[in-house]
Amino acid sequence: MLNLSSLLESSAKKFPAKPAFVFADQSLSFSQINGVANQVANGLLSQGIGPGDNVALSCLNLPYFPIIYFGILKVGARVVPLSVLLKKDEIAYHLTDSQAKAYFCFTGTEQLPMGQMGYSGFNEAPKCEHFLMVMPTPDMPSSIDGTTTFGQLVGQQSVSFETYPTGAEDTAVIIYTSGTTGKPKGAELTHSNLLQNAILSSDLLQLSSEDSILTVLPLFHIFAMTVLMNAGLYRSATNVLLPRFDAEAVLSLMQKHEISVFAGVPTMYWGLNHHSTGDVDYTTIAKNFKIAVSGGASLPIQVLEDFEQRFNVPIIEGYGMSEGSPVVTFNQLDIGRKPGSIGIPVWGVDVMIADESGKALPVGEKGELLYRGHNVMKGYYNNSEATDEALKGGWMHSGDIAYQDEDGFYFIVDRTKDMIIRGGLNVYPREVEEVMIKHEAVSLVAVIGVPDEEYGEEVKAFVVLKEGFSVTNEELITWTKEHIADYKYPRTVEFLDSLPMSATGKILKKELR
Repeated sequence: MLNLSSLLESSAKKFPAKPAFVFADQSLSFSQINGVANQVANGLLSQGIGPGDNVALSCLNLPYFPIIYFGILKVGARVVPLSVLLKKDEIAYHLTDSQAKAYFCFTGTEQLPMGQMGYSGFNEAPKCEHFLMVMPTPDMPSSIDGTTTFGQLVGQQSVSFETYPTGAEDTAVIIYTSGTTGKPKGAELTHSNLLQNAILSSDLLQLSSEDSILTVLPLFHIFAMTVLMNAGLYRSATNVLLPRFDAEAVLSLMQKHEISVFAGVPTMYWGLNHHSTGDVDYTTIAKNFKIAVSGGASLPIQVLEDFEQRFNVPIIEGYGMSEGSPVVTFNQLDIGRKPGSIGIPVWGVDVMIADESGKALPVGEKGELLYRGHNVMKGYYNNSEATDEALKGGWMHSGDIAYQDEDGFYFIVDRTKDMIIRGGLNVYPREVEEVMIKHEAVSLVAVIGVPDEEYGEEVKAFVVLKEGFSVTNEELITWTKEHIADYKYPRTVEFLDSLPMSATGKILKKELR
């Protein structure tokens, strides 16, 4: 048997009283986290949820996330983490597509009404049987009348539980990714996929039980889930949680908690570099800092150099995908780094640069990055056609163009042709286009990424209006924002009489760039 919850259970046995997760003025030990996760497991069983069932989770970076995550795994069920930014229709789609039987949803805030959105989406997914509202404290009544709270589920449950003996190749997490086209797909990651990736991540970061990790990357994203939460638990490190990036808050927590490990996307490093010094004691922060990690998008070399100079700490860059659990390649301290590169393949993973026929290309030539190894997903949930396409010839096809240099280091040349990476988050133009074209005034729409100093790329839409209809930029942007996650909607809209097209009627986006 192999159950990923052994990460938490092992640390709870070795260091029961040591702080596991810290949030605001609250500190919970490994034993406490494990005990409440056991209560979640008992509560789920009481609702008839067990091995093989799928349970969705929408939660900010709060101690509730690991508690619920491991409670689900303990009963042999599978976790379906959802972005906290999803709107009603998107939530309904994910719950329906994943066949989730239950849905834990944090109530959110006035600015981010997750509970309201979640409950609306739940009501549009008839096969999802249980909605569980997670309130700021377990004794608070639900923010929506008639819904069961997390506190009510666990209140009378035992803090002891015998974990279900899942197999190494059983699915542990279904993580949604849009790939390059169409609706989001659920990548099935096994207990083995995630455990091995957590172990190798802990080696890359040279983690120990003495470390304090600052987690501001969202835990629903595979990067933070594996590289920070799971790797941290494997080495019994303390994880300090922050729900939203704010440079002042990050620096304050680094100082207060003597943070030694930080991971972020390039926009976070850009923000920390540009923060005015204020009351921050950079000398103290630098003294405790051991390593920083960057992923999600290419980190500009100038940003890397400025950060390393200010904090006297190395940033290691890597490459990963949801389908790869996620780590595929990384710069590694013991081997040496190349700024601007994504490093070399991690332990147990093979990488190949291939042409369109899948044939390996020589050093220096650009082609698609393919990989295989223990990190590769089982496949896309209930989508064998997409699985067969992605795993042709036994290699995971990334859709990213890269090359390998003479020293064995890999460099990403171009992300998947049309994908936009905004602040480290993937925005897939087709998904935005499909929303915008539903507006009564829109005849045709093409969405592209345009360079942006802060976010790396920003979302821009080119729109052709229907004859006799009118709408302003602001009205169309506001309308789209109401129907799609906040990081996806276009910040600028340009109206055109027509879009450039090929002979076959395909929109030529390269002419819009």
